[in-house]
Amino acid sequence: MNANTLPTFEAHAILHDHLENRERNFLTLARDGIYGYPRSPYRRLLESAGCAYGDLERLVRQNGLESALYSLYRQGVYLTADEYKGRRSVVRGNMTFRISPADLHNPSLRSDMFGRTSGSRGPGTLVPMEFAAHRNYSADALLEMEARGGRDWLHAIWLMPGSGALIRVMRYNFCGTRLARWFFLVEPRTEGLHPRYYRSVQALRLAALLAGVRLPRPEFMGLHDPLPITRWMGEVVRAGKTPHLQAYASCVVRICQTALKHGIDLKGARFTMGGEPTTSARLAIVRQVGAEALVRYATADASGLGLGCMAPQVPDEVHFLHDRCAIAQPGENSTAELPPDALLLTTVRPKARLILLNVSLGDQAAVSQRRCECPLERLGWTRHLHTIRSFEKLTVGGASFLDTDLIRVLEEALPARFGGGPTDYQLLDEESADGKARVRLLVHPRLGPMDPAQVRQAFLDAIGAGTGVERVMMLVWRDAGLPIIERTEPSATAGGKILHVHLERGGDRTE
Repeated sequence: MNANTLPTFEAHAILHDHLENRERNFLTLARDGIYGYPRSPYRRLLESAGCAYGDLERLVRQNGLESALYSLYRQGVYLTADEYKGRRSVVRGNMTFRISPADLHNPSLRSDMFGRTSGSRGPGTLVPMEFAAHRNYSADALLEMEARGGRDWLHAIWLMPGSGALIRVMRYNFCGTRLARWFFLVEPRTEGLHPRYYRSVQALRLAALLAGVRLPRPEFMGLHDPLPITRWMGEVVRAGKTPHLQAYASCVVRICQTALKHGIDLKGARFTMGGEPTTSARLAIVRQVGAEALVRYATADASGLGLGCMAPQVPDEVHFLHDRCAIAQPGENSTAELPPDALLLTTVRPKARLILLNVSLGDQAAVSQRRCECPLERLGWTRHLHTIRSFEKLTVGGASFLDTDLIRVLEEALPARFGGGPTDYQLLDEESADGKARVRLLVHPRLGPMDPAQVRQAFLDAIGAGTGVERVMMLVWRDAGLPIIERTEPSATAGGKILHVHLERGGDRTE
């Protein structure tokens, strides 16, 4: 325990306050961070829709927050992922403008440091981070940990370097638990990566040391050989304790497969899985070694959004943290650019790092309200999400690439190097029966002989140009041996379309 540790009674009080004053908090954020902030893009959208602050306040108080947000969506007050990231102009009627990442910052937040969201081939979005706000946000993490009986677990993380890992390290500290091990999928000092990845880790460890907290030294552990992590978890189990590893879903599968291969007992171990879809096949591998999977849904822009239900009916069912965000969905009134079950997120806490108002981050899900009677429901989180998928990104091993960038590589970069046209190259994202994720790059045989190693390297070079997040993600794929090159004619859908990316789950291929 240290001076920054969040007491349990205070965590309960924070959550209760956020749930009870949810609509009031949203209106405060809208008044100060949107209507009172001339640079806000949402202010322009609201003004175009003829919605002054008094109108918004009246709409929320009369109809409720979610109904108000749906009404605003129908009036054009929303942002697609491309608009939100500044990759495409916002066009509503006669109004056209482009968003700058700085326009999305919460002006009331003190910037103790900055994180960066995944911008794929763009620069990403700088996210202000206030230490006091992170302590406040840790209330949800602490209450979940207590609900699962995890205060005495030995915790570890195996993630990519960046602000997401740093935030998780801080959260464990605020929860008063010890982070036993810290693993990175990519060595932060890898040549070609931006120096911020290494420097931010050193700065956090130094700041913690000055505060009297000793953090473990990060260790590089590639996706292809997680045996040292598996052995550590096995040693903890043999000592009669519970190891808990937070990692991407495909990384968890690799750990469990390694345990089976080497006869390492992981009975009773815990894994928090996120970053990729949690499917039945992946859960089956975790259960095969006697471990338990804890599902988590989060984004870099909005942080944690869902905690795995403790009485789930669907593999990836989570309790939506509606004290942090509100959800609207287009439904049958969806536009051509958003599917009916797209998640339009709106931040409701005044100390949110970024302000979101009906923003699509490229995810879709089924939303339900059911009684599960698990401890998380009793804390007040009564709304559920499941079948959470991205309709704009391909994610494997925690590495995400936007479809727009993949299209550029498949239609321009590869044909320029090896010949052919836009329909001669296709990515197939598949999950085998053992839960292991694979990505195959299909190349039409008619293009003639070519070296698969050269094709793979050309793909990785094109998708991972730069020194930032996009290069980190490329390195993860490279170390995992992805993509696998296959000389096969790209597949067409039942409607005759040759899509850039096919998703295959358990033998079923979808668009």
